[in-house]
Amino acid sequence: MNKFKKNSLVASLFMSLILTTACAQTDQSAAVKKLIEPKLGNDVKIGSVIKTPYSGLYEVQVGGDIFYTDEKAQYLFVGNVMDLKTQKNLTKAKLDVLNKMKISDMPLNLAIKQVKGNGKREIAVFEDPNCGYCKRLRKELERVDNITIYTFMYNILSEDSAIKSKNVWCSTDQSKAWDDLMVNGKPAPDAPATCMSNPHEQILAFGAKLHITGTPTIFFKDGSRIPGFANAAALEKKLDSIK
Repeated sequence: MNKFKKNSLVASLFMSLILTTACAQTDQSAAVKKLIEPKLGNDVKIGSVIKTPYSGLYEVQVGGDIFYTDEKAQYLFVGNVMDLKTQKNLTKAKLDVLNKMKISDMPLNLAIKQVKGNGKREIAVFEDPNCGYCKRLRKELERVDNITIYTFMYNILSEDSAIKSKNVWCSTDQSKAWDDLMVNGKPAPDAPATCMSNPHEQILAFGAKLHITGTPTIFFKDGSRIPGFANAAALEKKLDSIK
């Protein structure tokens, strides 16, 4: 057997082994899905089941959430998997990819739009009017120029959050009214009875779809997010990294 034929045979055998392994893993994932789906309830539909490289666990995707189970679907693991060597949260990394949402795909008609400078850079922020870290973020954003900010008033912290947000939404200058409230502590005047428009319920539903559980949550043009407060320096670094 010449060298060329020998190398071709080795390559063929290697590819066959890869395909066989992949098929076996696919079959096992399908078997795990079949076992666990009925155990989660009639209304729960599993998006995918993937075998992970750690501890024989299988990753179970349900909507925008991730759980873990064993190959016999006897146990359900809820929580984050950490790589202690790299200190990386593997679950969060996967969720960030799974729940990406580009700003261009958002219902921007529900947001307050503010343009600073040339407005070429973009962020979308989910904020609650009673959120202390949101108010700190607003002060940091005053130091960031050439940016367009889309603010979704995400009222989840207090009963009067929705009232404060509606007053801002019904203001003549929404952007100024929001900054007055968040930066200067000056609430917007009560909304007139003629103002019937209020995107509160729509924003709550949209935020739930994105699995936003806290404020502030910041989205960038590429769909990535920061779940929490970020100072001006961190925002500038992130914005500069996005092509």
